[in-house]
Amino acid sequence: MDLETGVNQNRVKKESWKTILTLAYQSLGVVYGDLSTSPLYVYKSTFAEDITHSESNEEIYGVLSFVFWTLTLVPLLKYVFIVLKADDNGEGGTFALYSLLCRHAKVNSLPSCQLADEDLSSYKKDNIISPAPTTFGATLKSTLERHRVLQRFLLILALIGACMVIGDGILTPALSVFSAVSGIELAIGKEHHKYVEVPLTCVILIALFALQHYGTHRVGFLFAPVVIIWLMCISAIGVYNIIKWDRHVYRALSPYYMYTFLKKTQRGGWMSLGGILLCITGSEAMFADLGHFSQLSIQIAFTFMVYPSLILAYMGQAAYLSQHHVIESESYGIGFYVSVPEILRLPVLVIAILAAVVGSQAIITGTFSIIKQCSSLGCFPRVKIVNTSSKIHGQIYIPEINWTLMLLCLAVTIGFRDTKRMGNASGLAVITVMLVTTCLMSLVIVLCWRKSVFLALCFVIFFGTIEALYFSASLIKFLEGAWVPIVMAFAFMIVMCIWHYGSLKKYEFDVQNKVSVEWLLGLGPSLGIVRVRGIGLIHTELVSGIPAIFSHFVTNLPAFHQVLVFLCVKSVPVPHVKHEERFLVGHIGPREYRIYRCIVRYGYRDAHKDDSEFENDLVCSIAEFIRTGKMGLNVNGEDLRKDFEDLTVVGTPSTHLSGVQLCEDEDVSAELVGTSERKEILSPRVTKPKKRVRFVIPESPKIDRGAQEELRELMEAREAGIAYILGHSYVRAKQGSSLFKKIAINFGYDFLRRNSRPPTYTLSVPHASTLEVGMVYNV
Repeated sequence: MDLETGVNQNRVKKESWKTILTLAYQSLGVVYGDLSTSPLYVYKSTFAEDITHSESNEEIYGVLSFVFWTLTLVPLLKYVFIVLKADDNGEGGTFALYSLLCRHAKVNSLPSCQLADEDLSSYKKDNIISPAPTTFGATLKSTLERHRVLQRFLLILALIGACMVIGDGILTPALSVFSAVSGIELAIGKEHHKYVEVPLTCVILIALFALQHYGTHRVGFLFAPVVIIWLMCISAIGVYNIIKWDRHVYRALSPYYMYTFLKKTQRGGWMSLGGILLCITGSEAMFADLGHFSQLSIQIAFTFMVYPSLILAYMGQAAYLSQHHVIESESYGIGFYVSVPEILRLPVLVIAILAAVVGSQAIITGTFSIIKQCSSLGCFPRVKIVNTSSKIHGQIYIPEINWTLMLLCLAVTIGFRDTKRMGNASGLAVITVMLVTTCLMSLVIVLCWRKSVFLALCFVIFFGTIEALYFSASLIKFLEGAWVPIVMAFAFMIVMCIWHYGSLKKYEFDVQNKVSVEWLLGLGPSLGIVRVRGIGLIHTELVSGIPAIFSHFVTNLPAFHQVLVFLCVKSVPVPHVKHEERFLVGHIGPREYRIYRCIVRYGYRDAHKDDSEFENDLVCSIAEFIRTGKMGLNVNGEDLRKDFEDLTVVGTPSTHLSGVQLCEDEDVSAELVGTSERKEILSPRVTKPKKRVRFVIPESPKIDRGAQEELRELMEAREAGIAYILGHSYVRAKQGSSLFKKIAINFGYDFLRRNSRPPTYTLSVPHASTLEVGMVYNV
């Protein structure tokens, strides 16, 4: 069985209010850890350099007004009430929006797309209907489908968002933990705190990344209580400060104070917006983590718990600072801890560190997820993906990425050693992801929701203007830390683009050099060579035709297995593929050739099988295809008599329990066993096999003699064993290619290919059963 995919998860969550409230409680620990710790560093980053806190309080009231309206308009209005509705079968995030656009307009970058993929239930769940020909949506759709440049631009836009999420996964842990630890200054004095802050932050970060391989689920039960205690703590302190220091601070929520703030501070106030921006760090997680919860549970948790707690916390800090214009610890500035009553500072420090760790955990897990999605869509080198939970598909661990993030996170902490530059870097990464979401969302409104272009323009202009203002304020701090996410995103973007470009060129070479079916038919039923016992499993990326590796192998070794299976494991632009739609199986050539094509489809958030159970699923699916004898769907839309290839949706054995089942045991008897309900086809040839393979098939409906013989031969081949024929490609740019192409293919792609993981299906392949065929691809 596959790991739980959660395709129908949202339906289950809507069963009762108890379920919804439980999910809302759980979301506090997973989704809002980063957002809830923002009061630790917002005021300190805002007043770091560009503006000062004067006795008129215009600056502090203006900042509070900006914080209030930013939290209200972006996380509450944009994400909670609009963007959350643009889910992709219950999944969210940048790639969910891109996936929706790929299905409504044919802009998909995956080269192995088939018409059969559009028959997936999750593909059609959102009832794709083409806009009327006279609408702007139809014009926009046709324009996107005609121009490859626009399609590539959309892909680049999605990748920019993904790269900035990865950058946020580096910067947020450093900023959150360092800001929490910095409260130790008020306990040990400014003379010694600088020798403790950075080492202690590094120790906590190392411990955090070292524990990632255990998985979120092992400590997840602690997350929600920590965040709830933290939110209650900061809101209670906020109410205390409001009552004690300034009961009229609520007046600062008026937009008028934003105007007076900018009028007085001018350029300095505009530059300080980069610090105010940090109040919405983690907002994207509400959309990105939608697949783990329901839309309503996230809305309830933010609207009734997180939002009011944050507003009270910021109001309390502003109330305290309005009566304290000279802070004793000048080096610390006006950070969070100065507004905490002295008797509570130590316990609040402990809770803050725990909350920062929780927030960091969430963004690290999100980074793993985005890397997996990029890899599934062919935009990132293959990495080892470990599923840390057998029940929750989103909880994964990627060792290479984990240690890379840790090293970069430590480098940022040691290199910057202050929240100001860390905040500048983190702010630019956050606002860039939000801008990408706004741009993609405007296209979703027109193409997917089929709303008027006026509504899309209102959305992109209103929210785009707000985010562009913050983006400009963050970008102006390029030399003061904002260069970090740009450099990181640029490096990851180069890796993604080179890998995608090389993979695309390799696939195009395979398509151009595939062997025709006519050539296969010319070899005759025996293929002109010796057929040995067993199953030959040929891995290929082609979804139709015969790969060149097959003819290359036959040329060098004139013997092949009695059953040949051309296996293609591919991703489709949906988050999940149901078990009953997983396998596409069909014949290549006439039935007596015993050659099959099997396409295994996974969504970009599905867990891939890489164990021996996959072999049994594959063989059972072929057997079920033989038993049912269904006429399949010609996926290429061409004449069946020409292609001799039609595919049928079979699914996994778990979805057809009444169909063919595979049994293996140590029993050496080889007699035919039958009952009134089911019968078993056994292999009569081997007297003492190490393992007996049996196909248990239903008695009714009856199958013809040809299908019985085909099943028997498939069973004998499975009993003899499976040999894996893997292609080992050497990709080189053609002579006369441009310098850019030579560098990208000969050096970049070749380096990434040699240092990336092999495909998941090769990880568990026994070396004794593997045959590798080397080929040079001149692309």
